[in-house]
Order: sequence, then structure tokens, then C-alpha cells
Amino acid sequence: MSVHCAEITVRGRVVTVPATCVADSTIVVVGKLVKMAAIRDEHWLQNDVLGDPELLIRRLKRDRLGADLLTFAQKLPEVTPKFDYPMEWDNLAAIPITTFEEWWEKRISQVTRKNVRRAARRGVIVQSVPFDDYLVRGIKGIYDETPLRQGRRFWHYGKSLDTIRKENSTFLDKSELIGAYYEGELIGFLKMVRIGNNSSVMQILSKNEHYDKRPGNALIAKAVEICATKGISHFIYGQYSYGNNPQSELTEFKRRNGFEQFLVPRYYVPLTVKGEVVLKSNLHLGMRRFLPGRLEAALLAARAKLYERGFFGFCFRGTRGNGIRED
Repeated sequence: MSVHCAEITVRGRVVTVPATCVADSTIVVVGKLVKMAAIRDEHWLQNDVLGDPELLIRRLKRDRLGADLLTFAQKLPEVTPKFDYPMEWDNLAAIPITTFEEWWEKRISQVTRKNVRRAARRGVIVQSVPFDDYLVRGIKGIYDETPLRQGRRFWHYGKSLDTIRKENSTFLDKSELIGAYYEGELIGFLKMVRIGNNSSVMQILSKNEHYDKRPGNALIAKAVEICATKGISHFIYGQYSYGNNPQSELTEFKRRNGFEQFLVPRYYVPLTVKGEVVLKSNLHLGMRRFLPGRLEAALLAARAKLYERGFFGFCFRGTRGNGIRED
């Protein structure tokens, strides 16, 4: 097993990290104090990409990659643990897909149905779109609307067209791109990637200027319609809850749009003595998990206010979250 380097994206920036190839997987190592080995692009790959975990563990223990822990997770619909390794539960937001009518009539709130209809009444056209220069320019227009979203610095603000084209061209062979247009202008877009029999949101974003037209709700509705047509079993949209704050605006948006919380096993396998100590001390998930929910919410609100007042070098102009909030 040879050690080389690989590029990954961390908080909107491309960084180079140690890596190695095992079978068909690229294993990367991230972290400073605790070095974590993981499958690159794990979320966007099939569940069986890892192969035999024991083979990988043995090879990682004897190589010079320097990892303290190996982590990997199962994917929906496999919610029952398959391996006898230390584990935590990953929480996912997903819609079990049967038919569009079932989602529309039984899974979403009355507010959401109203918002989808409102988008159509106000002239929003939602459709599948090709990946071309016209779409890239539209995405840049959304990225550059504001330097702040969800109370923090927006990673994609000010990126060049070439960078946006490169970053959004991943997994195009199994992606569906959906655009929301108003009078010919791209005011929202969604990219979802097919993973086996699931489809997962890679990015959804809309312009705050057109929040009143509810493009976010219209994009989700179109994505569910496409998933139902293609026989997708689960439509996944990241996590359901974040940290110790189960009442975030994004969680509420997902709930109203029919997403449920699913728990899947995530394994943590120690590769070194340091890894064993970290695992036994419950430090492998970071310090954030020890914060009480109310304190975490208060700290996030304080950070947002500091951004608004320009403490981090931005001239703030009021926005509404990430453009996908509901009333």
C-alpha cells in the first residue's frame, strides 16, 4: 500500500491530505490532534465500496499513513449494525419514497403545500437542467448574493466561474440538476446524486431576494417527483438535527417538507494506542458534543450577531438564512 496525497474539500476550501488506495477505495487522513482515516467521498459512494473492513484495518495498522482511528458508516436502508466495532449513530434526514401523491397528501405540512403552490402562482418555473455555462453563471449569481448565510461566512461567496464549474461538475454521471427560474433568472438550484437506490442532496440554495416566491419548497417538490419516477427508495438531505440543537430552522424546514430522522451505524476503529485512548474518552466526535443544547444555540446566535456587525471583516446586508426557510 503506497502513501500519496489527495485533494478534499474542507469548509469550502480545497486541501491536500495524506492518502492511500485500498482495492477500489481512496482512504484519506484528516485532523490535527486526532488523525482520522476515512473513505474519500464516502457519502457519495455505494455502501459496498469498503469491501472487507478487517483487511483495511490490518493494512492501515501496518502502514505509515499515521491514522489513529478509522471511521466508516452504513447507508440506508441498512440501519441494523453489521459489524462488531465501536459505533455511534449517524442521524440522517430522508424521505422514504413511494409516490409523489403519497408525499404530497400524507407527508408534508399544509404550509409546505401552500408554499409550493405559491411558487407556481408567482411565476417560478422548476425543471431539470443540463450542466452548462449558463447554469454555472446562474449558480455564481446565487453564490455572490451575500457573503453570509445561516449566520456565518458563506464559503462559496466570490468564487470564480472556473472554480464553480470544477466544484459542481463532480459525479455528473449519476446526478440530477434542478433549476428554479423566475423571468429567465436562476433563483435557486438543487443537485442530487444517486447512490445505489438512494438519492442524496449535494447542494440546495436559492436567492434571498426571491424568498417570497418559496423556490426552496418548489425545488424539493420537483426532486421528490423525479425520485418517485425513477424508483428511488430514499431521498436524503444531510443530517436531520445538528449538534445538540434539535430546533434549528433547517431541521424545521426538513420536517415540514416530509423528511424523517433515520439512524445508521457509524463505526470508529482504533488503529493506535492514542486512538484507543481517544475512543475511550469519547473525544472522537469533538468537544461540541459536550455543549448543552441551549448553550450551543446561544453561541451560534452570538456568532451570527458578530458577523452581522462586521466583526469578521464583512459589510453585512440583511439576509434570510440560506434562502430555503419557511414561514
